[in-house]
Amino acid sequence: MSTASHQLHDQIAATLAQWEADEARARARLAPPGVASPEQVTPLTGLQMFEAMGRGELPSPYIGATLDFWPVAFEFGRMVFQGRPSEKYLNPLGTIHGGWIATLLDSAVGCAIHTTLPAGRGYTTAELKISYVRALSPRTPLVRAEGRINNSGRQVGFAEGRLVGPDGKLYAHATTTCVVLAPR
Repeated sequence: MSTASHQLHDQIAATLAQWEADEARARARLAPPGVASPEQVTPLTGLQMFEAMGRGELPSPYIGATLDFWPVAFEFGRMVFQGRPSEKYLNPLGTIHGGWIATLLDSAVGCAIHTTLPAGRGYTTAELKISYVRALSPRTPLVRAEGRINNSGRQVGFAEGRLVGPDGKLYAHATTTCVVLAPR
């Protein structure tokens, strides 16, 4: 192996180790899966809701446990989920099913918008566009879906996201339009 190859291998290994540590910290703080009550979430802004989840004060969503992906970072207008593309999610051709990838990206871009919402507001995805760049297999141990808002207003939010491996390879990218829901 050349010096450049060794450096690249070392860089990928360091990124993977950091991602594993990030996930371990995030998962250690999460409460078991469940559904928060309206009384628990209605008084919280979107960002406050994710902060409460991150502290284990609200249940983590069932979808993360079901599909083996977890929130590892978030801030106003940004959400990062990390997932494990395992054999459980293979399609008949032996690659990770596009629905798993789409769910991971939908969560990242939708939750990025959710972090910007005031208390009492929710959202629903009106449109999601996924572009698959390359096949994903279980040989890639972890992937990250990062969603960032483009614009979030009183009625509509727009975001884009990218799904990457620890080697920096892009597997898919997405855009979304979400309708912001008024309090009932």
